Amino acid sequence: MHCVKYATRDGLTIEGYLTLPKGYTMETAKNLPVVINPHGGPWARDTWGFNPEIQFLANRGYAVLQMNFRGSTGFGRKFWEISFKQWGQTMQDDITDGVNWLIKEGIADPDRIAIYGGSYGGYATLAGLAFTPDLYTCGIDYVGVSNLFTFLQTIPPYWKPMLDMMYEMVGDPVKDKAMLEKYSPVFHVDQINTPLFIAQGANDPRVNKDESDQMVEALKKRGIEVQYMVKDNEGHGFYNEENMFEFYGAMEKFLENHIQKNK
Repeated sequence: MHCVKYATRDGLTIEGYLTLPKGYTMETAKNLPVVINPHGGPWARDTWGFNPEIQFLANRGYAVLQMNFRGSTGFGRKFWEISFKQWGQTMQDDITDGVNWLIKEGIADPDRIAIYGGSYGGYATLAGLAFTPDLYTCGIDYVGVSNLFTFLQTIPPYWKPMLDMMYEMVGDPVKDKAMLEKYSPVFHVDQINTPLFIAQGANDPRVNKDESDQMVEALKKRGIEVQYMVKDNEGHGFYNEENMFEFYGAMEKFLENHIQKNK
């Protein structure tokens, strides 16, 4: 796991972590299949240290890039605040710029790049496939937001005091209607042309199952390949061991089919 930095198109420095498969160094890592893994939150951050999920992917031969895009915590108040009302916009550009940096450095094989994330990372996955469709070979959306309107409408009761804050940070469904529509991936499925795997807990209070249902239905109507895993005994993420094993097994096969065998 290597600490890396790259510059964004508007001059910010993004810090992140690049985990390489065994046997590679930063000097010898060339033309590798890559999994881009934006973190959830989004007002959280990735840290250096052992992560079983990242190690699982590296063990299967993928380089994994985790980046602390704008809005990530731990980089000061300004870095956090410039992410407000930027879902799908400059926050997404920071992820895209990380992918382009990997390609420019020769580390990533441009024909074998997947994007995978959970919660906000799931939203970033869908946004990546919808708004930069030629960048990724496939995507995995784990309990991700697809529609910013329904996401804000289904905020659970215990989050109600935070709703005004969410309107400030994500967008107001009335005042910012045009923006929220423009950056909700579900309204732009006509731009998605790559295979997608979606995983969702049926009892998720934070990202309602409807978020994934809408996406799957819209994609199937267009004939885009979409694999959908729903677990009735899960909420925001899978915590039962048998479901975790099944999810990671399916993820492994999906990536193998779409980016490992692309060579």
